[in-house]
Amino acid sequence: MTRSTDFSDPARRIIVALDVSGREELLQLIRTLRGTVGMFKVGKQLFTALGPEALALIKKEGGEVFLDLKFHDIPNTVAGAVRAACRHGVAMLTVHASGGRAMLEAAVQAAREMVSAPLVIGATVLTSLGAQDLELIGLAGPPEQAVLRLGGLAIEAGLDGLVASARELTALRAEFGKQPFLVTPGIRPKGAAAHDQQRVATPLKAVSDGADFLVIGRPITRADDPLAAVEAIVDELVEAE
Repeated sequence: MTRSTDFSDPARRIIVALDVSGREELLQLIRTLRGTVGMFKVGKQLFTALGPEALALIKKEGGEVFLDLKFHDIPNTVAGAVRAACRHGVAMLTVHASGGRAMLEAAVQAAREMVSAPLVIGATVLTSLGAQDLELIGLAGPPEQAVLRLGGLAIEAGLDGLVASARELTALRAEFGKQPFLVTPGIRPKGAAAHDQQRVATPLKAVSDGADFLVIGRPITRADDPLAAVEAIVDELVEAE
């Protein structure tokens, strides 16, 4: 399951998180940023508000979709969800690595059955979680250990890549090499607020440490000029080339 990815234009690394609920706000952002950024992320907020219509609107406007619903259920249910996502033409989707080997393998197999298979990416540990949060849910040790453990399970199951914070990038590259795509949320340009993220990094730092894709939401979508915000991030990324 491979998809050619050209990062000669650093802007193609940027995935804009469309954490909005309204159709008009969605369209305004897509029309402002289409042709500039690599993909648009549809997460739970937008998908719950508009459903598959959100995916259709992005595709109609010429954008690529990263469906970030973090599927986590029994293998048969996740396989069905992956097939449904493929029929909507998404370029990339997420499943929870903590769903276990059978679930992960079912997701990969379902995607491979489709004519145009998306990248299947394993979500490891949410960037909003720190060591104390993990301890409360029964995962002892620092987040980095949990990311490597879950990442290994996902890669062994055949997934194309992982979602992980910038803090784990160098360890993941050391462990798994260049092959898996690494998708990094919690990206905050210089001077931007961290908001509810704990494990954050600048775009330049993340790419330098091995990130392929950068998921960026509020620093772009809440900017007075979203396109100018993207251009400023690209200027920073050029330093990493």
